[in-house]
Amino acid sequence: MKVTRIAYSARLNPGKYAALSEQARRLGRVRGEVWQRYGSINGVGAGLRDRQVRNRWLTDGTHLQFGVSANAWKETVRDAMADIGANLAAAKVDVRRAVDRHTNDPAERKRMFTALRTNQWADDPFLRRQMRTHWKRGRNRTHDQIVVRADKYNTTVDSPGRWWLAIPGLEPRMMVRIPLSTTVAPTGTLRLILRGGRVEVHYQIDAATMRSSQRPRGDRTVGVDKGYTEALTDSDGAAHGCGLGALLAGESDRLKERNRRRAKLRSIANSAAARGDHAKAHRIAANNLGTVKRDRQASRHRAAVRTEVFTAVHRVVDKAATIVAEDLTRTFAGRRTLGMNVNRRLAAWTKGVTAEALKNVSERRGSALVHVNAAYTSQACHRCGRLGRRSGDRLHCTSCGVVWQADVNAAINILHRAGDPDIALHTPHHKVKQILQDRTDRHRTRLPVQDSSPTAVGRRANYPNRSAMSISWEAGSRQ
Repeated sequence: MKVTRIAYSARLNPGKYAALSEQARRLGRVRGEVWQRYGSINGVGAGLRDRQVRNRWLTDGTHLQFGVSANAWKETVRDAMADIGANLAAAKVDVRRAVDRHTNDPAERKRMFTALRTNQWADDPFLRRQMRTHWKRGRNRTHDQIVVRADKYNTTVDSPGRWWLAIPGLEPRMMVRIPLSTTVAPTGTLRLILRGGRVEVHYQIDAATMRSSQRPRGDRTVGVDKGYTEALTDSDGAAHGCGLGALLAGESDRLKERNRRRAKLRSIANSAAARGDHAKAHRIAANNLGTVKRDRQASRHRAAVRTEVFTAVHRVVDKAATIVAEDLTRTFAGRRTLGMNVNRRLAAWTKGVTAEALKNVSERRGSALVHVNAAYTSQACHRCGRLGRRSGDRLHCTSCGVVWQADVNAAINILHRAGDPDIALHTPHHKVKQILQDRTDRHRTRLPVQDSSPTAVGRRANYPNRSAMSISWEAGSRQ
């Protein structure tokens, strides 16, 4: 498994940065041409490969219009084709969920899944409509990146121990030397991203060589629920990443005040321009409304959040051989419209960071990650299964007469879902609610399970709805 590391340029000469920016701009035209020609069903959707695209361009002379070296545009073509393929793969995930909702026939599902996997979905009307809905034909907006092959650059170290990276420029046999603020030389294929006068050098290393990958994992099965004040809460009642809420709230308050001041300055600049004082408007725009400092502050905040989340996941893996969690890559549309300040605090992008951390850390340390359907896990009592009243971080169960900590209750319910024979990963939420209500009704009236066949009885015996872990947690909460 590979993980990405980033090295930054240190005191880069403005002339070098301008040369790199021009090269990235030209390579952006290459990306745009790839997306325009092959970002549809006739491109990657038809199984076209990057080498075939390169051969076509060499034959018809398309590569001559870009004014960059052969290796530069070839690597850019490969990278753009990979982006289109990833876009297609992401659309197929949504289409698979639509297939689950469309039919309950196993044979029909298998046929549709096979058509998706083999890129034969255009022959099926339903799959074609779904792919048109979820696979949006994109266009390139990346004009600040340079991809450098591993054998096309070199690194040297000077007497103070600082590393220099030399990459090909626009002129033949002319290298651009970039000073790096790192003591470790980048390796493998490099991705250079130009932001605010600084160069970010992205490269990958083997995760097995990292010190955190050598930590021993636990031997238990643990359910986890994503929270706001903390990154994760597990089914044992332990909270991990308790500093996340303070990080998000502090950044939200800072952004609110900064945006208020920027709006005021922008209003002053617009008023000055309206009355003809363009010099003042220019001074305000140049000195007070820039984006370099803003982008660096945002980058530091994202790094701090990632550190908090990854540390929390590592602590979960310290005691878990199997982690049961909801699928955080899915998108959910809430019923209520929230304000900008609340949306900033909730920071939906952290959900993606948590999903990445769970997948990354579990793979590196050898734990299994099991995704389950989390519908109503935060609203149902884990003891009796009835839907309770959620109020903040408390869940009130009127049947049991108990007030549970909502995140712990949700984590226990998520743990139970791993062995639930009736609720699959993509079961619609309204069906999940009906299943939960039917179970509580049968329990209240003491009716037998509707499907009393030997197969169903055996399944339920193998997958009990309650675990010893939750029972022990309940016993501790009553003491």
